[in-house]
Amino acid sequence: MTTRLIGARILRNEDPRLLRGLGCFVADLNPAGLLQAAVLRSPHGRARVVSIDAGRARALPGVHLVLTAADLGPLNQPTPLLIPHPGLTHPRTPTPLAVDEVRYAGEPVAFVVADDRYVAEDALELIEVEYEPLPAVTDVEAALVEGSPPVHADVPGNRAARVVQQVGDPDAAFAGAARVLRERLSIERSAGSPIETRGVVAEYDPRAGSLRAWISTQAPLPLKNGLARIFGLPEFKVEVIAPDVGGGFGTKIMLFYPEEILVPYAAIRLGRPVKWIEDRLEHLGSASQERGQVHEVEVAVDEVGRILGLRDRFLHDAGAYTPYGIIVPLITASQLPGPYRLRHYHVEFDVVYTNKVMVTPYRGAGRPHGAFVMERVIGLIARALGLEPAEVRRRNFIQPDEFPWDVGLTFQDGGPTRYDSGDYPAGLAMALEAIGFRDFRARQAAARADGRYLGLGVACYVEGTGIGPYEGAHVRVEPSGKVYVATGLTTQGQGHQTTFAQIAAEALGCDPADVTVVTGDTSRFNWGAGTFASRALVTAGNAVGIAAGKVRDKARHLAADLLEASPKDLELAEGAVRVKGLPSRRLTLGALATVANPIRYAYGQEAAEAALRLVKPRQGAVLGEDEEPGLEARGYYAPPQATFASGCHAAIVEVDVETGRVTFLRYVVQHDCGTVVNPTIVEGQIHGGVAQGIGGALYERVVYDESGQLLTGSFMDFLIPTAAEVPEIEIRHLETPSPLNPLGVKGVGEAGAIPVPALVAEAIDDALAPLGVRVREMPLSPTRILELIAGARGRASEPGRA
Repeated sequence: MTTRLIGARILRNEDPRLLRGLGCFVADLNPAGLLQAAVLRSPHGRARVVSIDAGRARALPGVHLVLTAADLGPLNQPTPLLIPHPGLTHPRTPTPLAVDEVRYAGEPVAFVVADDRYVAEDALELIEVEYEPLPAVTDVEAALVEGSPPVHADVPGNRAARVVQQVGDPDAAFAGAARVLRERLSIERSAGSPIETRGVVAEYDPRAGSLRAWISTQAPLPLKNGLARIFGLPEFKVEVIAPDVGGGFGTKIMLFYPEEILVPYAAIRLGRPVKWIEDRLEHLGSASQERGQVHEVEVAVDEVGRILGLRDRFLHDAGAYTPYGIIVPLITASQLPGPYRLRHYHVEFDVVYTNKVMVTPYRGAGRPHGAFVMERVIGLIARALGLEPAEVRRRNFIQPDEFPWDVGLTFQDGGPTRYDSGDYPAGLAMALEAIGFRDFRARQAAARADGRYLGLGVACYVEGTGIGPYEGAHVRVEPSGKVYVATGLTTQGQGHQTTFAQIAAEALGCDPADVTVVTGDTSRFNWGAGTFASRALVTAGNAVGIAAGKVRDKARHLAADLLEASPKDLELAEGAVRVKGLPSRRLTLGALATVANPIRYAYGQEAAEAALRLVKPRQGAVLGEDEEPGLEARGYYAPPQATFASGCHAAIVEVDVETGRVTFLRYVVQHDCGTVVNPTIVEGQIHGGVAQGIGGALYERVVYDESGQLLTGSFMDFLIPTAAEVPEIEIRHLETPSPLNPLGVKGVGEAGAIPVPALVAEAIDDALAPLGVRVREMPLSPTRILELIAGARGRASEPGRA
């Protein structure tokens, strides 16, 4: 009888090292002879670069290299368009250094390498750049107006893309509706803001002709292959390492950031290691951002609130470039229907250039926008028909027996938006029970009698996760009995060293603490894409399971011969292969690993004894046909389509109508990510996501003025929630395993963040219903809430209103 490890709440393998300050981040790396780099960035939202004179900077003692666009020559080519789409008719990607025009404040213009960062920063001030400031456009609607300043002179109307998708016959649905409701909704820009900012250290060995780069990235393998191509090096001569990564949230998947090219180039050119670490101002002003959409939505319903059809038209703010294609608005469009039975749906969107930092996916990646719109529609229907929003949800949910449910749209990975499994009514019931829905209205009424404004918010979501193309893993049992696992993706706090260890240990019957998981090192595993889009567990987790399963089968095969038993009579448990019912007849995995190496040079007493005891005479070659040495295997997993996680958040808030402050009194999360491998790690992901969602709902807002100047360049202006603002979070697990992969898992990385803005909007609406407030935007600062209250009171006092 073996013990199940998948589902066990075990402690994280990585925590003892990280909690003792023994992590290794890019800023910790200081190779001998290291030089430091700094970047000169545009002070203008839009300007023509008339001239650059770097002579004084180059003459400054301690300066080793100054680069402008002219110095880079052919290397200064536009970075790749990562995800093309037919609707993206005018893609534009940045060059490492601006050439003739800067298109956002913060765009790199020159690059300096010096003895230290102080000298490099001093040199930046000596570079004389003559700019001719040009009119900028920062409002996504204004950018489409005829005569608006062009972000790119060759892009008509600042429109990068236009996409129209339709399911069913929305026109007929609207024609037959009992009611048609309309709303205008907007969600502002935000920024990922990981604790560790971006950073690059590179060194070049001219003798070997090899380049090694440590980069705080979510995708080291694509970076490695790209750098090899850029610099004309064989791929096996380039190594990219993402050591411990202090948060990514999507911000670190953009390929390439200019510094990821400039630092390796400088290292090659100077023959010395070069380091660049992004400061917080640079991060907020030049790392990619997200959100930023304006929606015009209309919904057709019958007499009892069932949705007959929905139309949505929205604008997506792309910023100055589209290096990641239009993946964010595509996700918004395809995920907007959420858990609801929506058979007639029309969505169209325009992707618009503005003079702001480029947009690429950030935690949620278009889904919070879609959930905000759909859940606001649910609230709109409820208010129009005098129903509880929860009841409107019940009447429109896809039912458990209707899976797989095909939304009818193409998902971000090119596959179908087809929900694989779920039980949305049960999830809502769990959340409502946990939040105390049954008693809430009485509690709310009592509070109102005391002059307090309590509100209940509920928001549901569906999250496409586990996209391809694939990931792989290498699993090896060593003669010590320890297990080594390597994958091509990274970890930036997700707990992969524990989760993947549990999966391998489950297959091998060993202690997860005996499994070491290596991620983010291209010299350890050379295939894969990276960690983003809630895909790691589905893709790499299943690859680990497949590889470990191959190792398990090989161990059984070896042990069957040595124990003179049938493989089907063997089981793996307690670090050994043993005969079922006869646990004393066993061989440790370490011993089998020794046997699996035909050379049999065993070190260590146990392995040596095992090798001696297990040596047997044999005929012929040591390795038979199709046999490989070692107790190891590689495995790959390519998902047939995305898996779809789901969940429901519920919260009770109190709104102070004198200050506009919103306080969470209770917060409940019900989620379904299929098979739960480790509840502690899942809950950690949800906690972090909820905190980020609260930030997006109440605090975090990237603000530019009309000239394109960033006004929120520090944490004094761009507020993020602290532990004081994040409530205790109660979590309920619901498991509907995915039928699409062997482990039955779905992703959970973004689940916590997706529904929070919608939840907060509904809660504030509910709290301030007596005042007539209706939330149509996110985020909401206390000042903005007071404005909404004042506006509602003003409308109520207008002549003719009751």
